[in-house]
Amino acid sequence: MKENTQGWLERIIPGGKQRKIREMLTGYLMILPATFLIFLFGIFPIGFAMYVSVHKWRLKRTNYLGLENYTDAVGSLAYIGLFALAIGTLVGAFLLFRQLRSQAREQGKQLRIFAVPGLIYAVGTVSFMRWTILLLPEVLDIADKIVSMVKTRALFRRLLAEAFFTPHVFYALLLSLAFFAAAVVVGELFRRKWPFTGSAKLMIQYGLMWLAAAVGVGLFWFTYSEASRAYLEAIQQGTDTDIWAQIITISSGLILVLAAWFVWKSANTDVSNRSFILKLLGAVLLAGGGWLLIAELPIVIAAGDKDIWSGLVITIFYSLGTVPFQLAFSLFLAILLFQKIRGSEIFRILFFLPYVTPAVASAAVFKQLFGARPQSLINQLLSFLGIESQRWLQESNGIFSLIAENAGVQIPGWMEGPSLALIVIMIYSIWVFVGYDTVIYLAGLGNISTELIEAAEIDGANRWQVFRQIIFPLLSPTTYFLSLIAIIGTFKAFNHIWIMRHELSLGSVNTFSVTIFLEFFEKIRYGYASALAFVLFAIILALTVLNNRIQGSRVFYG
Repeated sequence: MKENTQGWLERIIPGGKQRKIREMLTGYLMILPATFLIFLFGIFPIGFAMYVSVHKWRLKRTNYLGLENYTDAVGSLAYIGLFALAIGTLVGAFLLFRQLRSQAREQGKQLRIFAVPGLIYAVGTVSFMRWTILLLPEVLDIADKIVSMVKTRALFRRLLAEAFFTPHVFYALLLSLAFFAAAVVVGELFRRKWPFTGSAKLMIQYGLMWLAAAVGVGLFWFTYSEASRAYLEAIQQGTDTDIWAQIITISSGLILVLAAWFVWKSANTDVSNRSFILKLLGAVLLAGGGWLLIAELPIVIAAGDKDIWSGLVITIFYSLGTVPFQLAFSLFLAILLFQKIRGSEIFRILFFLPYVTPAVASAAVFKQLFGARPQSLINQLLSFLGIESQRWLQESNGIFSLIAENAGVQIPGWMEGPSLALIVIMIYSIWVFVGYDTVIYLAGLGNISTELIEAAEIDGANRWQVFRQIIFPLLSPTTYFLSLIAIIGTFKAFNHIWIMRHELSLGSVNTFSVTIFLEFFEKIRYGYASALAFVLFAIILALTVLNNRIQGSRVFYG
């Protein structure tokens, strides 16, 4: 019987392909647990948070709000951002299509035929996402069903099974599985009909192209419908609304600024002076027109949540006040510790200790050191130097306004700067992360060839010239990495800020992450807090892209 089965398999699938299939299945089975865990604890929580952000959600789900949480936070910028995301997704789909078309031309084969199974895979993915969206309300409604019932594990299992096997949910699951099965069958038939290396990868690429196109169209439709709904509601309530005017004006301004950047960039490659001057003038005119249109932004910002914009300004102050000093001090210490001096290993450990010390403990100690009482250590040090005691973490006034007040000078409100309480938190952050950055810089210094330094010294270069022309450029990858991590870290910082935060600072240390925490745990606005979390994610992503454009192009990898 076994021999007959093997002969039947040999006729359908040759022995070499049987081995490849076994190897492929073994590989998929090996990565299946990790894939399941990534989906369960990584992708699903993000999707669920997005689902929460479009609902009015306190202790449980209530009304569907659409983009209302986002517009409450940032005003019409929510529509502009989603329109930009939709356009970017469609552009990504087009670029992927162009890449696949050029690949087909290079190989001289009809690769576009694999767009058919790719489309089926994309439809299956969209169907699976639809099943998840239909399933979530059924599972969440279990909390309402067990209110007046005896809560047991068996009851929960029964209600959970009923949620999964609700007719519209179950049919949605069967539809997605049918599409995936059809994609596998059609893909295998196409691979047999047009066999070549890399066909599976090609189907995945075409699937991603179709999926990106579908997501872009869906986002565009969703954003347009939400903006139209908000516009009609405003008209019915008899209030003036400038939603579409703001969207069109600011979007046009951003497009003009982007066009100005491309024109400016293309002018650098021109050999002709006339063409260079014309492009330069064109870029200036485009940028000027763009900025005039973007002047609508203050009105949009004023319509948003003032706590959010205040938290963003405080976060920017916190980032600007920590990242440059943190990197400068750590680079200085790394160069000192890299010298052949006795006891350098001990100093490396001492500088690294603040980073590995629990943040709650070290922040609590700092809070006592910078206490408002005259008996606190820092105030005693100030009194020894003849300086009056400060309120430190209880001071809400800006550092520049305090300096101007002591000098008897009046300054406008926008020049007050970060509060003294935020300055203390900046000092703590620099003290903690300097050791970590120093260790990373030491690793970067160890990768620099000593032959380059010795050759420069032989040619007569002094220490500053060696540092400026050799060491610092070769450390640019390390600097780029540390600056990127530090900027992202300042926008996500929470633990030590929450520990050192004092009520008398009047919210002058409430960064964006602290504001999200207050909305979630104190005001119990889960949907709004989830929307703010995605706004913060968009800001971090934009800063990462901007940092990559500005600093990444200047990185020298040797």
